[in-house]
Amino acid sequence: MNEFVFHRITSIGALDDCILCAQFEEGVIKTYDIKKLFHKVPAFRVFETKPELFFSVHVDTGGYGIVWNNELDLDSNEIWHNGQTENSPFNNLISFGTATSQWGLSESTLRKAISYRKLIPGRDCCKFGKQWVITREAMLR
Repeated sequence: MNEFVFHRITSIGALDDCILCAQFEEGVIKTYDIKKLFHKVPAFRVFETKPELFFSVHVDTGGYGIVWNNELDLDSNEIWHNGQTENSPFNNLISFGTATSQWGLSESTLRKAISYRKLIPGRDCCKFGKQWVITREAMLR
């Protein structure tokens, strides 16, 4: 059975030339060229004359889309399915908070896995300041 999955965006950035850069909860970073929608959805053509509006993009409540104003928004799955996956050192890194939410664990479970050497700092996870991040592969393993 092919199940439809909603992909949540954790952060969005606007780049030059109407390119979006989205980081997803799964730890994947994708770019999306909004110009390809200009002919399908004429409302998006406003970015040609109002680039400041394009740069005001933000993640919608819940992360299932992005919005510019009350009239312009875009579904997260459009970016997921039609965006380009970026070759980034940050791909497949997720916060402990996101990992515990997706796998139904507590953060203390992950910290214990580190102390028991089931997760190896520097290979599976890393701490930046007070925030731990973990690779998606380590969580799947």
